[in-house]
Formats: sequence, C-alpha cells, structure tokens
Amino acid sequence: MIVILSLLLIIDASLYQSWGTRLDASLLKYLNTPEIMIASVSTFQKVSGTLFWLITSFVFIKWFNRIISKKITKVEKGFWLQAVLFFLITAALIIPVRGGLQTIPVNQSNVYFSNKMFANHSSINYAWNFSNALTHKPNGKNPYKFFDTEIAKSTINKRRSQLLKADTDSILNTTKPNVIFIIWESLTAKVVGSLGGEPNVTENLNKLSKEGILFTNFYANGDRTDKGIPAILSGYYPQPSQSVMKMPNKTRNLPMLPKKMMDLGYNTSFYYGGDLNFGNMNTYLRNSGITEFVDGNDFDVKDWNSKWGAHDHVFMKRLADDLSKKQNEPFFKIALTLTSHEPYEFPDTYEFGKDTEENKFRSAHAYTDKTIGKFIQFAKQQPWYNNTLIVIIADHGHRTPEHKGAFNAPIKFQIPMLWLGGALNKKGIEIDNIASQIDLSYTLLDLLKGDNSEFKFSKNIFNTSDKQYAHYIFNKGFGTLSKNGLYLFDHVSKKPILEEGTEALELDSLGKSISQDAFQDFLDRD
Repeated sequence: MIVILSLLLIIDASLYQSWGTRLDASLLKYLNTPEIMIASVSTFQKVSGTLFWLITSFVFIKWFNRIISKKITKVEKGFWLQAVLFFLITAALIIPVRGGLQTIPVNQSNVYFSNKMFANHSSINYAWNFSNALTHKPNGKNPYKFFDTEIAKSTINKRRSQLLKADTDSILNTTKPNVIFIIWESLTAKVVGSLGGEPNVTENLNKLSKEGILFTNFYANGDRTDKGIPAILSGYYPQPSQSVMKMPNKTRNLPMLPKKMMDLGYNTSFYYGGDLNFGNMNTYLRNSGITEFVDGNDFDVKDWNSKWGAHDHVFMKRLADDLSKKQNEPFFKIALTLTSHEPYEFPDTYEFGKDTEENKFRSAHAYTDKTIGKFIQFAKQQPWYNNTLIVIIADHGHRTPEHKGAFNAPIKFQIPMLWLGGALNKKGIEIDNIASQIDLSYTLLDLLKGDNSEFKFSKNIFNTSDKQYAHYIFNKGFGTLSKNGLYLFDHVSKKPILEEGTEALELDSLGKSISQDAFQDFLDRD
C-alpha cells in the first residue's frame, strides 16, 4: 500500500501541474495507450519522479517496519469472543468513514472552504479522491440535473432560437469552396498578439489576422484534444469527467461534419503526425465518414520527436505536397498539429529559450506559427486557393502562460479562430460575437447550404444579437459567458466560483440547463 500510495502521490502532483485537477478516474481513460499517456512528461520529470517514488517508498516502509511491524509481532493470540468485539468495532468504523450519521456521506464539498479553487483543491485527500471516483461512476442518472427536463430545454431554446439565423450572403463568394481546417494544438489567446495576448509569439498569425476574418471572442468548449475534436466536428459539448470520443457506441450516432460535407460532394481527409489511436480518435474519425488518413505511420521515425509524432514542419509539408498534386474538388481536409504539446520538442531555434516551461511553450508555438505561415504562403500560390476557405482554430486553450484570476476563467479557454482564403468575400475584418467551437460546423454548413439540423447545441456565429453566449466545461464545473456577464460554477461545492455582469443570474440558469441537457444527451446515446 505504501508503494501504491507513493506512486499515486507523484501522479497526482504531476497531473495537477498539467490539468489543474486532482487525481481521479480521468487517468484511467489513457491506460490503454500508456506510451502516449506519459508523453506529456519530460525525461527529467520521469527520472526525478521515479527516484522520489523509490526513496519515499523506502523511507516509509522502513518507518512502518520500525514502528508498526514490531508491535504486530508482540500481539498475542486472544480468546475467540474477542474477535466478535473487534468485528463490531471494525463495522462501526463506517460511521467516521462516511463522516458521521448525517443523511449525505462526506464528499469533496465538505472540505471546500475558500473562494480560491487552488486552496479548495489542496484540501482534498488524493487517495480518497481517486477511490471515490472509481466507486462513483455514472449509473445512468444525471448528476447535473438542476431543473425539470422541460424547464431546462425551454431555458436553452428560448435563447438559442434567437441565434440560429444570420445574414451570411456576404461572407463567401461561393457556396462550394474547398475547406481546410488547421487545428492548432493548445493555442491560447494569451500568446496571440492580434487578440491582445503576448505580441511576439505568433507573428505570422498576427499578420494573417489582417488578411481574413478574425474572431476575437471565440472559446474552446473543453480543455483537452479529445474534447475539442468532437466540439469542432460534431458540435457536441464535452463531459465534465468523461470523453465521448472514447466511446464508439456513443460516437457512432453523433452529428458529423465530414459526413455532411460528403453529402455535399466533398472529398474528405484527415492529417495528423501522431498515433490516431490516442484517445480512440481513430474510431471517432472513421465514424465521422472520413475516408483518407495520414498519420504518424506515414512518417520516418527520424522525423518524430521523442513523444508524440512527426514534427509540425514535416507533417505540414506532407499536407502541402499532397495539395500540390491535382485535387478532386471540392475537398475538405483537416490537419491537427502536435508540436506545441508538452514536452515541446522540435528541431529548430527556441526563440524564447527553454529555461522554463512557459518559455518552452512560447518557443513551441513560435515554431508552429512559422510552419503554418509557410503553409499559407504555399497555399496562396496554388490554383485552388481562390476557391478555398482555410480555418485556423485551436483544439483547446491552455493554463500557460499563467493568468490572473480564477484558474478556469474565460481567458484560459479563449482561443483564436481565423478564416483565410480566396473564397472569402470580406477580408481584414474582425467579428467580436461571443461564440465557441460547437458553433463552427453549424455555421459552415449554413454557408454551404447544407443540412445543419442535427447540430442541436450550436448557434450561428454570425448572428449579431447581444444574446450570443459561450459555454465551456472543465473538470467538475462549467463557465457560461456573454457580452453582459459571466457565471462560473463548481459541481463539487455546488456553489458559483465567479459571478460578474448584469446577466450573471440569467447565465446561472442557462449554464445549469446546458450542463443538464448536454449530459442527459450523452447518457441517452447508445
């Protein structure tokens, strides 16, 4: 037990540094791909963590043997009736274990005491939290039910119904453009100068922002890639503690943008430099209808970093090489980058150095920015460019660089989205409507005169109503924001983390209704 608990201690500390959550059942989702699971951990962390684990285990085992084992050897065999007494005493331990005789057993909310979430997280016992997560998996009941079902749906539809239509005739100059999605790993608005972030990290993206349509109030709906992909391609909200992408029985009947594009006559393909089996991505993407794939197996091992897969410049060159050949148009291509994921390894200059994790993060994004800048330069010279829409979007935001305020404040989830290409009718403009990843597929299909009726959580990004909103999910909580308010809620303490603006009360009801409705939809999909 000492060896196991010491290991969990190290895993808990490492996960909190990366994810901002205490150890729970989320870890188990990655056990089927252990080599990928530890890819976020640097060699130094693995070596130091292993040494710490061994030393800690050794010290406490010695201490246990010296204090406890010696006393155990002195225990004498007792009379059999004493066993009955000890059985009753042991059974009575259920009372302190559950926290007393009250109706509801002790849980995490009992130890939440502060308006600072870091302090609340610090008060949780990691071993208890992990065990509790293992023994309290969803049993078919919705743990996020706040209202009567019809009231929740009415609350959502009353607002969403105002946001489904928009005047989009002036956005594109064609209804059948080629479409390229570039999904940029971990790109947070905090390092994008054109969004008010750090000015020198994404210099190419900053320049390109003046050439297309830049969405300045755009948000990720989750905080991991396996949450971002279904949000972008299925218009589907993430789940607080589970991943729909890892459940083929549920993803097989999700709405899928690639299928809708195929119905419109598009050829579809997906490019990724790593292992498509990560997070069950392969199954999800094949369910989506995509037929052509390029993944890590198509690249030489010498072009891989030590963890994830082919470096972005190698991977994007493969995409460019394929696009330089004669294409069957219209085409829909999706490219997911990976170099800007921990541990930030790439064969180029670290422009911001690598003395800290934050500087390695900046350097990795500067490298990917350079790579994407070169790809856009290439694209502009191709015959298909004048009839193409290129969408640059992040899969999720990031905790780095450190920001002020609540850990899960909107700034952590704000991401860039930039539309480029000759298919645009308007260029050099900014859209400041509040929107999020789940709105992209719905809006694109509206522009292409396709069927977007299945994307029931989505809105039209170009709707200019002041009722526009974004809703994002983090571990055991959510945030809902509009131009007139913000509401952050924690499911553990069942209390708001942050309430701001004139619409905070309305966003309280809307956010809880969306959380309830989205998770019920997740439970019902089989």
